Amino acid sequence: MKLPKEGDFITIQSYKHDGLLHRTWRDTMVLKTTENAIIGVNNHTLVTENDGRRWVTREPAIVYFHKKYWFNIIAMIRENGVSYYCNLASPFVLDNEALKYIDYDLDVKVFVDGEKRLLDVDEYERHRKQMNYPTDIDFILKENVKILVDWINNKRGPFSQAYVNIWYKRYLELRNR
Repeated sequence: MKLPKEGDFITIQSYKHDGLLHRTWRDTMVLKTTENAIIGVNNHTLVTENDGRRWVTREPAIVYFHKKYWFNIIAMIRENGVSYYCNLASPFVLDNEALKYIDYDLDVKVFVDGEKRLLDVDEYERHRKQMNYPTDIDFILKENVKILVDWINNKRGPFSQAYVNIWYKRYLELRNR
C-alpha cells in the first residue's frame, strides 16, 4: 500500500464495532503523511451516512488520525474561532480503498471558548452492551479520553492555534495551485 502524498485526495470510512459501515467522507485532501499519522483537510466535503443520507461539510476542518492513539481529531475553522470534535475510535488503517477506523460512539467536543463536553455516553453504553465491546477496549477508550483531555488542556498538537494556522495555510497553498 503506497502512502498518499501531500495534495492527494483520500476517502475516509468509519465503521462500527460490528463491522458495519457508519459514515464516509469523499475527497479529503492529504496535507501530511508520516509513519504514524495523517493530517488532512475537509472543506465542502461530501459525507454519506450509513442510511444513505448525504450532506456536505460547512467549513474547512483539519483532520488528524494516528496509528497509536484511540481517537481522531477534527479542528473546525469558523469565523468566531476553532472548535473541535474528537471521536473516540480505533487507530486508523489505510488500504487502497480508504483510511478506515472503528467509531466507538464517545465524542469530546471542545467549544471556541475552551469548554469541553463528553458526548454520547448513553449511545456508547448501549452499543457496548449490544455489540459486546471487550473489557480491554472499554479500558483503552477510557484511558484515551484521559490522554485526549490532557492534549486539550495543554493545547498539544491539533489543539494548538499554531498547528491549525500552519495546516490551514498549507491547505490554501495547495488549493490555489
